[in-house]
Amino acid sequence: MASRHLARSIAMQSLYEWDFNGAPQIVAQDIIARNLEEFGPGLEDAGFVRALVMGVAEKREQLDAIIERAAPEWPLSQIAVVDRNVLRIGLWELLFGNYKEVPPKVAINESIELAKTFGGENSGKFVNGVLGTVYRELGEPGKDETSKKYSPEELEKLPLERRAGAVVMRGDHIVLVHDVFGYWTLPKGRLQADEEDIEGAKRAVMTEIGIDNLELSRQLCENQYVAHDPEAGPVRRRVVYFLGSTTQKDLHLKASGGLVEVKWFRKADLPALKMYDDIRKIFENI
Repeated sequence: MASRHLARSIAMQSLYEWDFNGAPQIVAQDIIARNLEEFGPGLEDAGFVRALVMGVAEKREQLDAIIERAAPEWPLSQIAVVDRNVLRIGLWELLFGNYKEVPPKVAINESIELAKTFGGENSGKFVNGVLGTVYRELGEPGKDETSKKYSPEELEKLPLERRAGAVVMRGDHIVLVHDVFGYWTLPKGRLQADEEDIEGAKRAVMTEIGIDNLELSRQLCENQYVAHDPEAGPVRRRVVYFLGSTTQKDLHLKASGGLVEVKWFRKADLPALKMYDDIRKIFENI
């Protein structure tokens, strides 16, 4: 593990230099080679350093967009160069890394340690807050690929997290919420231990989008995938969606690190929106 920590440190220093020079589209291999020779001669995980640096450079725009949504009060240009690149490394490992090789909690803890070592007094706390926000919502963008990594037997052994949501309509308009990954999705929330699906869906949706009246009718579908809990780790998330209606036009998004906007859309607008595949399929039944 010490070898991996050193590898992340070298990757961060390489990305710092790359970013300081204006983040050119192509990462100079000599930067990586020079830092490996200076800070990690004979390092067994040299390939891991290259994978981190090249992976971050390739996905920079996507990673930066997530940082901006997860920390809206901090424009990217105002985030310290060290913190910015530590966040990029942590996010790349969370979104594109091998979960079985590097569990999400390890990736987050390693990023916090990098921030404390190379950043300022509050860098560790800042990095922890941003990555924690993303981690809580991590089941969403990787739901298909992550779930495929588990066999049916492994899935059954994971803790079950029950959630419920709704397609809320007002005439020909539908409520969608925008998450930190840039997707428009449906409002939902975690069910309490003693709640029925429809009862919990009504409470959670009304709370999340800030409406006072909601009528739910038929169940539309049930989705199941692997998500991540800050305490429990990987969980089997089961989400039941209902069809609902409201007369209320004004929406007020509940304060949440994972969501950044709530909005009404006409049904005709939905095909042009960036949405998760399983959410888009729900509208085929409406």
